[in-house]
Amino acid sequence: MNKINTRRKFIVPVMLILSSAIMAMAWLGHLYFKEDLSFLAAAMLAWLLVLPEYLLNVAAIRWGVGIYQPSEMAAMNLSSGIVFIALVSHFVLGEELSAQKYIGFGLMIIAMILISGSRSIKAKNQKDL
Repeated sequence: MNKINTRRKFIVPVMLILSSAIMAMAWLGHLYFKEDLSFLAAAMLAWLLVLPEYLLNVAAIRWGVGIYQPSEMAAMNLSSGIVFIALVSHFVLGEELSAQKYIGFGLMIIAMILISGSRSIKAKNQKDL
């Protein structure tokens, strides 16, 4: 694997995770100011966050094609998005995280391992042929 692909193998997941963190703030962060912001102001604030998130997400997916499969990148983005929703809910909005939610996050980690590991198993089997 050349140097550029090695960098992208690291940078793409970081970009997808950062994108998820920004999206979680766009989705839920405005609720912290629910009494202070009108609906229109909250929507505008969310859209200001969503634009850079979208650019980051699209760039990561375009750079990641060929290094990761689209399903792997989508799984990274969606699973990290749910974790960040929980973090924003807990740290910004004061929601308690139950044992059931922690178990759910653990299952998501297992799902990510299964999704990203499926390609390496297939690639290994093709090498053996």
